[in-house]
Amino acid sequence: MKKPTILISNDDGIHAPGILALTEVAREFGEVWVVAPDSPQSGMGHAITVETSLRVEKEHLFEDVVGYACSGTPADCVKLATGVLMKKQPDLILSGINHGSNSSVSTIYSGTLSAAREGAIQGIAAIGFSLTTFSHSADLTACKAVVRKMIQLALSAPLPAGHYLNVNIPAIPLADIKGFRVTRQAMGRWIEEFDERKDPFGRPYYWLKGRFELLDKGTDTDEHALAEGYVSVTPLEFDMTDHHQLAHLNTWDWGF
Repeated sequence: MKKPTILISNDDGIHAPGILALTEVAREFGEVWVVAPDSPQSGMGHAITVETSLRVEKEHLFEDVVGYACSGTPADCVKLATGVLMKKQPDLILSGINHGSNSSVSTIYSGTLSAAREGAIQGIAAIGFSLTTFSHSADLTACKAVVRKMIQLALSAPLPAGHYLNVNIPAIPLADIKGFRVTRQAMGRWIEEFDERKDPFGRPYYWLKGRFELLDKGTDTDEHALAEGYVSVTPLEFDMTDHHQLAHLNTWDWGF
């Protein structure tokens, strides 16, 4: 059987430990391409580059892996890979492994998930992976096992076009992970805080801080699964229509 083609990207940069671990596992399944930002792009959401040029430089990550460092965002990386660099569309797009959770409302801000979302927009099966610690020296052994299982499942039973998966992995040893849970995105928000500082000329500038506030007590959420020691698998789609509100809005009097 012909081996699948897998495209990998991230938002932590092409040399981050997470993407190297993801690439190492993906090589077991097929031909792997890596197109990732040349510098960290965390929190970029689905931003794309429209007012400056994009550049790519070839990188040697593994002997059998074609790698490119891109000057743009994660979404740019997937667009360039599928539209210019690759000779054919990938069978699967993987993004991550992000250093830091992308559960709950963080899915909106995440550059990691934007790469997966861009794949879904193009009708390509895609998965974003995140580990619930920001430490770049974190043990990625459990992540590799999770990635291996998810690739097996995604290749055997692909998602329908327009859908992608958000996989969050608790930062605990593999032996302590209780399994997988299919979850919904927890309701939550970031309480914004800005640290005001002064530059050498006495002018103020601001550094975003903030803290996460969980507003959801449900036991079927990504946040609850992670707290219980499970890998959270949340299905997402790029269609942001609030379908539940369509019937309600159609009861309004739309006449002038």
